[in-house]
Amino acid sequence: MHFIQPDLHTRRAFLRRAGQLAFTGAALPTALNLAAMADAAAFNATDYKALVCVFLNGGNDYANTVVNYDTASYDQYSAIRGGGANRTAGGIALAQAALTPTVLNPTVALPGGKQYALHPSMTGLAGLFNSGVAAVQLNVGPLVAPVTRQQYHSGNRVAYPLPPKLFSHNDQQSVWQSSQPEGATTGWGGHIGDLALSANTNRVLTCVSVTGNTVFLSGDQALSYQVSTNGAVKISAVNNNVYNSAAVRAAITSLALQTRTHVLENEYNLVTARAVGAESALTSALAAFPATDAPFNAFPTANGLADQLRMVARLIAARAQLGNQRQVFFVSIGGFDLHDNLIGGQATLMDRVSSALTAFYNATAALNVADKVTTFTASDFGRTLSNNGDGSDHGWGSHHFLVGGAVRGKAFYGKAPPVSVGNSTTDANDQWHVGQGRLLPSTSVDQYAGTLATWFGVQGAEMNGILPNLGNFNSADYPTNLGFML
Repeated sequence: MHFIQPDLHTRRAFLRRAGQLAFTGAALPTALNLAAMADAAAFNATDYKALVCVFLNGGNDYANTVVNYDTASYDQYSAIRGGGANRTAGGIALAQAALTPTVLNPTVALPGGKQYALHPSMTGLAGLFNSGVAAVQLNVGPLVAPVTRQQYHSGNRVAYPLPPKLFSHNDQQSVWQSSQPEGATTGWGGHIGDLALSANTNRVLTCVSVTGNTVFLSGDQALSYQVSTNGAVKISAVNNNVYNSAAVRAAITSLALQTRTHVLENEYNLVTARAVGAESALTSALAAFPATDAPFNAFPTANGLADQLRMVARLIAARAQLGNQRQVFFVSIGGFDLHDNLIGGQATLMDRVSSALTAFYNATAALNVADKVTTFTASDFGRTLSNNGDGSDHGWGSHHFLVGGAVRGKAFYGKAPPVSVGNSTTDANDQWHVGQGRLLPSTSVDQYAGTLATWFGVQGAEMNGILPNLGNFNSADYPTNLGFML
């Protein structure tokens, strides 16, 4: 039997679902996924700022992305991952010599002589790090509150709560984006967008996805405006003849836009009118900004992530014409669920991520907004340090990247975990593994997101409505602000 949940059957939810249903037809596609936008209390925005979330779908393997390079740590990494003799490649371990071009040289050296390098395919991102405009956040992942390995293994979920449904792809994607498992209706990017609405003349373009629907950009008032890599999505029946008939198109347009006496019908038509207006304004504005394509033209092969970020760069270039002071963007790339073929599969993916992020940073620099745009990565989870053949299994914490002129770059943030599978529950020297090399996060997503939100302009009590668990992290070991933003 199916029971009605009143909280999921609000007027706003009805309108949202109506727009989603319309997506299935030819006449009213993605552009109708908008709800009426009300005024929201917000910070004062006197300049432009944008956050760009780059989501790595499938759970990126942390150990072959930010790789232990110093001799002692590399030898431990290689032994666990099945490396060859004399520090050569083997199993799912990369050769140490292959990492030399991507060694990261932080301004302040890590304790104990620890060094990291990026995957050999990530020369572009390594260059951004070493030039001071990128940073690495070590071992970050979803947490409800700080938890030790002993508390994790205790099984007492009342005293030591954990994020729901750990190691599940769909749920952990949602938890990263919304602090809730699959089925969540709002995300922290959308809640930031709620506060930013009043800073923008064109409120529809506050939260923009170039990769389809996402809970990350859905707020209480703000919903993601979805665009393609080619620009705004047009409503076919309003823009093109239907059955080769201009008369049918005119009739459908009239029905879709006219004022109605029924409150829900009228609201639906207002949303449609808003979508038509946004598409027209966006198409017109983008036509004037093809120049941001230049940093992306060097790709020898297809790079879908770069295509998405190219569109983000063009939208940022058109910000003045569109009337936007604050924006949150979402792009993504899939394929990271590498239970096998980790070495071959990740090399292609890491090249695409690094190349796309490098081109995007260069585009923002060309637009003179490099210090106004902060790009950050996220993923379902990290993966196990131990192998399961020629791949790795679902994990928890992972290492992530921050890129932009306002990032305190050339630095690592958080705690560098020991290189261990952590299968012994009694080893007091290893607090950051929960078996098979799964990282127990030493930094929470809430801390990561809160630091980005603070830079964006979120203040004081506003943060409580964005990140419900952030109040649990307010100590020297778990600071509210991680310090990676200027």
